[in-house]
Amino acid sequence: MAHKVTLIPGDGIGPEITESVIRVIEAAGVDIEWDKQLAGIPAVQEYGVSVPDACLDSIRENKIALKGPLTTLVGKGFRSANVTLRKQLDLYANLRPVKSIGGVPSRFDKVDLVIVRENTEDLYSGIENLISPGVTQAIKVVTETASNNIARFAFEYARKNNRKKITLVHKANIMKISDGLFLDSFEKVAKNYPDIIAEDKIVDALCMNLVMDPTKFDILLLGNMFGDIVSDLAAGLVGGLGVVPGANLGEKYAVFEAVHGSAPDIAGKNLANPTALIFSALMMLRHLGEDAAANKIWKSIVVTLAMGHHLTKDLGGTLSTSEFTDELVKEIESRS
Repeated sequence: MAHKVTLIPGDGIGPEITESVIRVIEAAGVDIEWDKQLAGIPAVQEYGVSVPDACLDSIRENKIALKGPLTTLVGKGFRSANVTLRKQLDLYANLRPVKSIGGVPSRFDKVDLVIVRENTEDLYSGIENLISPGVTQAIKVVTETASNNIARFAFEYARKNNRKKITLVHKANIMKISDGLFLDSFEKVAKNYPDIIAEDKIVDALCMNLVMDPTKFDILLLGNMFGDIVSDLAAGLVGGLGVVPGANLGEKYAVFEAVHGSAPDIAGKNLANPTALIFSALMMLRHLGEDAAANKIWKSIVVTLAMGHHLTKDLGGTLSTSEFTDELVKEIESRS
């Protein structure tokens, strides 16, 4: 069955790694019609906004998108296109599986955890004020509705994927009202899922425990800001952001993305590692019901990485983006 998917190549290394993904999916025999749309810097240059209406309309029509990395300027410029997509499409759940992969240099093995991050509010609501010269204020927004939604999402995901424990991460000892509400919502929702262990940890203690023994954790549930930070920390446990996928999910739409940056310093040099976006595309394929193709690609990339000599430079190898993709395509085609 043919699928129509919105494709946002992104900027920096985005176009290079999205081209790799297209090749990999074609090799696996999945028929996808790609509807290419601009967002981020290319969209600002072309349309004056980071997320044009045409991009949003495409995702609303197709219900699903694959997105390369988008540059977010620091301390200036336009609002993050990533945040805009999440808010406009109500993609309230950010999902990041973190799993050890043989052949990828990392500090730990046997890591298999999932980050579930509330995606629409918290400090990322973008409510900031200049109170007086040299004095600023940022407002953290936490609502009962969003807190309940993300808690239910985490428990439903746990049941569907045979996960046994959810750890709610917070700072309710200091932010007693905002994080207190997040914690309270979690505890109320947990009562409806007696088959799943529910616990909570203060964020600083959680970070210490993660870097000591990440195998103690199964699913981590966090608000927007802590979720952003801890998900990157967790990626570092298994080899970095270059091997970790991500998805933004809502009731109607799904956007699968590379969670790493746009790496403008190596853009156009054929050096980028496409693995993270390929893994994100596997999540997309499963969302589309293409499990057989996803399994074939997964087995192929695990074998390719495990060989140890077919690695991109960020993983200690010598292969270019296209050379790595060539090796992966060969492995996929050998399984056809």
